[in-house]
Amino acid sequence: MPDNPIIHILFVADIFGQVGKRMASKHIPSIIEERDVDLVIANGENIAGGFGLTANLVQKLHNYGVDVITSGNHVWDRKEFVAQIHHQKNVLRPFNYPPTAPGKGSTIVESRRGHLVGVLNLQGRTSMPQTDCPFRMGQPEIERIRKQTPVIFVDFHAEATAEKMALGWHIDGTVSALIGTHTHVQTADERILPGGTAYLTDAGMTGPHDSVIGVKPADAIRRFLTQVPTRFTPSEQGARFCGVLLDIDTITGKAIHIERLQIID
Repeated sequence: MPDNPIIHILFVADIFGQVGKRMASKHIPSIIEERDVDLVIANGENIAGGFGLTANLVQKLHNYGVDVITSGNHVWDRKEFVAQIHHQKNVLRPFNYPPTAPGKGSTIVESRRGHLVGVLNLQGRTSMPQTDCPFRMGQPEIERIRKQTPVIFVDFHAEATAEKMALGWHIDGTVSALIGTHTHVQTADERILPGGTAYLTDAGMTGPHDSVIGVKPADAIRRFLTQVPTRFTPSEQGARFCGVLLDIDTITGKAIHIERLQIID
C-alpha cells in the first residue's frame, strides 16, 4: 500500500476534434508533472472530427497520459470502432446501455502510485437516446466496485442539469466524485457534497470555444433557421482546455478538494 493516502486525479472534459486533440497533447503531460497527477481520465467521444473515436486516437490519448477514456452517446458514431471497442481495455461506453451492447461501462485501474480506482460511465435519459435507468443501474455497480476500492469516479454523460444534480445527491457518500459531461459548457457549481462526493454539473469542453459547442457557428445557425439536416464542421478557433482536478482520500474514498480548470491558448 502506498504511503501517501491522497490521490490526485485529473479529468479532461469532452475532447472535441483536432483542436481538442492538440490541447490534450499539449496540456495533459504538463499538468501531470506540475500537479503530481496519479491518474488521468478523459471523455473522448468527440475526438474523431467531433464525432466518435478511433483505435488510433485512443492510442494517442494513452500516449498523452490518459489512463481511462469515458464516452457517451457519440461512442457509436464510428462504425469501425463499434466493432473494436471490445478490444479497448480502458475505453468505456455508458454502463446503462443494455448488456448486449458492445464494450463495458466500468473498470478498475491502478494509479501511478499503486492505488486502485474504479471508474464508472453512466448516461442520462432526459433528452438523450434511450438507455436503462442510470439511478437503478448505477447503484449496484457502485456497490460491486466498492468491494475492491472506495475510490470511485463517475462520468455522468447527461443533458439535464436536474438529472445530474439528482444523481449526485442520490449517490453522495458512495463515490468519490460525480462529474457531468455532454453539454460542452463548463458550469461553476463545483462543490463537495455532505457525504464527501465531489460534484460538478458539467466539466465543459476541451476544444474550439469560438463555436456552437464545437462546430462552426454558421452550420449551427443554418440548422436552427431551416431545420434541414446540416453537415457540422468542427471549428478551429478559440482553443481551450477544460477539466477538473480532484484530491481523494484513498482510505475513506471521500473527496477533499475539487478544482475546475480552464486553460486558454
